[in-house]
Amino acid sequence: MALAEWFLSPSERGNPATRLDSRHTPATGWTEGNLVHPLVHGATYFAELLARVGELERGDLLLFVDWRGDPDERLTGESGSEVAAVFAAAARRGVDVRGLVWRSHWDRLAFSSAENRTLQEDVNAAGGQCLLDMRVRTGGSHHQKFVVLRHPGRPERDVAFLGGIDLCHSRRDDAAHEGDPQRQAMAAAYGPRPPWHDVQLRLTGPVVGDVETVFRERWEDPQVTSRSPLRWAGDALHHDRVRPTPLPPQLPDPAPTGPHPVQLLRTYPRRAGGYPFAPRGERSVARGCAKAVRRAESLVYVEDQYLWSPDVARTFGEALRRNPRLRLVAVLPHRPDQDGRLSMPPNLVGRDRVLRHLRDVAPGRVAFYGIENAAGTPVYVHAKVCVVDDSWASVGSDNFNRRSWTHDSEVSAAVAHEGYARGLREELVREHLGLGDAEPAPGIEDLFDAFAARAAALDRWHREGRSGPRPPGQVRPVHDPALGRLTRTWAEVAYRYVYDPDGRPLSLRLRRRM
Repeated sequence: MALAEWFLSPSERGNPATRLDSRHTPATGWTEGNLVHPLVHGATYFAELLARVGELERGDLLLFVDWRGDPDERLTGESGSEVAAVFAAAARRGVDVRGLVWRSHWDRLAFSSAENRTLQEDVNAAGGQCLLDMRVRTGGSHHQKFVVLRHPGRPERDVAFLGGIDLCHSRRDDAAHEGDPQRQAMAAAYGPRPPWHDVQLRLTGPVVGDVETVFRERWEDPQVTSRSPLRWAGDALHHDRVRPTPLPPQLPDPAPTGPHPVQLLRTYPRRAGGYPFAPRGERSVARGCAKAVRRAESLVYVEDQYLWSPDVARTFGEALRRNPRLRLVAVLPHRPDQDGRLSMPPNLVGRDRVLRHLRDVAPGRVAFYGIENAAGTPVYVHAKVCVVDDSWASVGSDNFNRRSWTHDSEVSAAVAHEGYARGLREELVREHLGLGDAEPAPGIEDLFDAFAARAAALDRWHREGRSGPRPPGQVRPVHDPALGRLTRTWAEVAYRYVYDPDGRPLSLRLRRRM
């Protein structure tokens, strides 16, 4: 595979200030010789994370970045496996524990400022260093989710976990999709214990050094972690560290472990004061996805929480127009995560615009599905996955919307390898279609029709009163409720400026470029 045809070159990344490309000789935008393993479902990821952190010894390094961290979330359901307890125990053993957690907005706005602060306090009390990081664009967030474990003298143990799974409530679900007993408040459609679908990656090999570099660039940012005097007063009352202490020197990258080439893609906004590692921001998530989608010939397979933005619709729409053979299948939430009268319409109006646009561009060649568990409860799709022609695949923290492509901090891992991309897509598809062990997963030429058949059968079973055995599979077509003209009018404004804002420099906005 010609990697330069799939991956971004340093010039295409458009951010010469980052060390992510220049740290390689010669300067390239990716690493080779890695082993990437998808960890589908939060329960799978949490169990492995607990085991790996438990093996850390004095002098080892634990780096973690999160959007939301619930200190009491149990990684395995057992007492003592709480996130804060596990990280604090590592710090007390002499592990160098460093964390960057988004400071978050107020809990009254359905965010997590109290939980994130408690996680910080618990880790710091044990001797670690966890910072509440508000170095974001106004109204934005640090949305990255990854963990890096380094072992001086034992580099064969080095590993990074990166993807869409936060260390918080509702994430510890499995293939049965009965939900996490430690639930997050969500829309009533998801029931008292919301089922959750998500993906994280386990990465070994030289790419671990790249993931660590993402952490180090943020950690070494000399700006204070918040520009708000009110936040400073709160920090003083809580005796929070305002500036971090230096990290130990970065170890050499681990030796090759497998056949997978990996490129890290990121989003940072253009913000006042700028990031020293991205003074005009970085939009390689958007650029990397667009480059891969432009090469699509047969199938683009997507799983995403928010398929919202006109910029995303344009990226997919142009590819569908160029190639009349190309098809798009997207697995999305059946309903937004919140169902309030003010919160739900902006969610729906953004997605409705994108879905209608793509259906108009490629009638009969695009399909959008939600998933449900065996009891018929919708499963909330939080995964952020894109697979192009079983050749290129990305998994990360970024959604398919303008906020993730321009406004918040994001990171994803793109892999250009046919065996990996096909394996990831088949693992996800086998679950959604309810395939038995002996049933082969459909290929990219057959997948569109396979989804349509399973979804039609399950939809028919529901319409007929659930009479007889339940058909196999989880997929049903997405049917969003219609919005009235007045609701749509105000929801469009809220969607554009609050839910899906633009973090690009003005010059790029005017030229409609990423």
